[in-house]
Amino acid sequence: MAFLVDGASYYEAFASAVEQAQKTIYIAGWDIDSRISLLRRDTNRQDAIRLKEIVAKKVQGTPGLRVHVLCWDFSMIYAFEREWLPIFKLGWNTRPRIHFLMDDEHPTGASQHQKIVVIDDRVAFSGGMDLTGHRWDTPEHRPDDPRRITPMGLPYKPYHDVQMVVDGDAASTLGDLFRDRWQRITGKQLPAKEGEGTIPWPSRVNPDATDVRVAVARTFPAYKGRPEVREVETLYKDAIHASQNYIYIENQYLTSAVVAKALVGSLEQQNGPEIVLVLPKESSGWLEKSSMDAIRAKVLKHLFEGDQYGRLRVLYPLIEEGCTPLFVHSKVMISDDRFVRIGSANLSNRSMGLDSECDLAIESGDSVYPEGAATVLRNRLLAEHLGSTSNKVDAAMNQHSSLIRAIESLSGKGRTLKPLDLDQQLPFDGTVLVPDISYIDPEKPIQMDQMIDQFVHDEKPKSRKCYLLKSGVAFLVLLGMAAAWRWTPLSEWIDVERMASWARSIEGSAFIGAGIVGAYIVGTLVMVPVTLLVGATAMVFTPLKSTLYALAGCLSSAVVTYAIGARLGKRSIRKIAGQKINRLSKILAEQGLLTIVIVRNLPVAPFTIVNLIAGASHIRFRDYVLGTAFGMAPGILAISVFADRLILTVKDPGWGNIALTIGLAIVLGIGIWWAKKRISREK
Repeated sequence: MAFLVDGASYYEAFASAVEQAQKTIYIAGWDIDSRISLLRRDTNRQDAIRLKEIVAKKVQGTPGLRVHVLCWDFSMIYAFEREWLPIFKLGWNTRPRIHFLMDDEHPTGASQHQKIVVIDDRVAFSGGMDLTGHRWDTPEHRPDDPRRITPMGLPYKPYHDVQMVVDGDAASTLGDLFRDRWQRITGKQLPAKEGEGTIPWPSRVNPDATDVRVAVARTFPAYKGRPEVREVETLYKDAIHASQNYIYIENQYLTSAVVAKALVGSLEQQNGPEIVLVLPKESSGWLEKSSMDAIRAKVLKHLFEGDQYGRLRVLYPLIEEGCTPLFVHSKVMISDDRFVRIGSANLSNRSMGLDSECDLAIESGDSVYPEGAATVLRNRLLAEHLGSTSNKVDAAMNQHSSLIRAIESLSGKGRTLKPLDLDQQLPFDGTVLVPDISYIDPEKPIQMDQMIDQFVHDEKPKSRKCYLLKSGVAFLVLLGMAAAWRWTPLSEWIDVERMASWARSIEGSAFIGAGIVGAYIVGTLVMVPVTLLVGATAMVFTPLKSTLYALAGCLSSAVVTYAIGARLGKRSIRKIAGQKINRLSKILAEQGLLTIVIVRNLPVAPFTIVNLIAGASHIRFRDYVLGTAFGMAPGILAISVFADRLILTVKDPGWGNIALTIGLAIVLGIGIWWAKKRISREK
């Protein structure tokens, strides 16, 4: 086995192993981007080797080689961060032998978070890094490194992570894990390989240990009759309990209640180990800062209260004074120079019981374990963070016999480890955006009925006969509307051109406003997409009139369907809304006005369904109307203005009109990008 510190070393090792593949390549990840550059030895982007190129070329030149890729079927909140339809780019000429699946075989709110690559069942990689953007960097973490760019050519900040590469039985075990996941999704079992032939060990990677036993710790949630697996959590508790001298942890998060309890228990011991936590200074994106960092602040306060003997240090890496701190994405634990674990699991509740995770661990208790591998990794990581060398770190450890004093002796100006400023962290308790931690960072899958009950408040019980009658009528009405839309000329009659023609015929009428509002209400009731209604309005009227008419129509139809939802009640709406509405979480439900603003800008469910569930939930009517207005007004205005310019350009395709239309499109694109930056987060 070998430790691969930072993305440059992992991507190069991955490329080398792929070049040697003969039978199979398995890739499982939270995200994958076929456009990423794997090898970036110089600043010339034209010479960079991309994932899609190396995989396609290898499959074309190797008869019998098959590639299976498993990527999380991600939440729409990450839609702007990710490459769309990477299968078409990965399998341009070799699609029959490249198989790509989006993994949605997990409970609501969970994710496929494992980061695994298996080559021929002989060599495997596992750790914190996906084959995607924002991951590549070198141990130098130069603030101005021109090679640290996304597939879109945009620079990003220094980024630290760790991966492990193994061969032998450990690799074939990870192959079994991948095949099990593939079968869960497809129902088809991939054939296991014999593991014969040349071992595709990365050419530039020297092993850090040989003849070593490797443990595989997993997290799987209970789902569809399969029992939960909490090996990641169990190994953390056991490893913390068994540590005697020191615990060194690098992790992106610190929100796990189980891990926090174990660490506090260790700190309260009179002769317990020193504990050093290396975390990012802050999370990326305002949403995570307002949620995960708020939970982390509470956990840290609890840890320092339990640190009765002064054995705790919480640090973050700094590249140089005045420079952006190094973002820590790694998931590493080293204990007593004898235990190492590297994996995908964050120190969060969801990594202990909700997301699928995979960690690898080695321990020196076996006679076949070569002493020193844990020490090598500890020295390498501290040398990187302190701007020192492995030899100096080792000498400091031998001199002080203390991890904390060794770090303090090597700390200074420039590149260093600095204490996390708890005065800035702790006063913010996150009460606004974190009303219930269990819904931000859940420990286990949330039952669907529980989630709906958090969003839709209880109503007074009624007789079973009344409930059945109401549900039956609602079902028949919706069935009739759906049948009329699908199997009658209604779907052909209600199109943009016909609606625009009808609107022109009444433009001069005194009742035009009422007519448009009525059209929106009727259209919403028969499930006409609200964007179609807004688009038709924008095609007929000037931008100002279009915006006012469309907003009035949307608000009126929203009020009507809200009232219907309030009348039908929770149990009836639950039958109508289906799975989509169940994806709304309690954190949004409790925010009132903010709830509606956010929901209006996220594709959680159709417009009509959102209105019905909002009415049944008894969200304050004022918040509902204002939230709908604030949430939809920018989009309606953008559609109206852009449609006006587009129609004018088609009618009069002069350079001025074309330039204005292109300029407006750019502004809209920037607006979408800005919105993405506000809600996105790294994982």
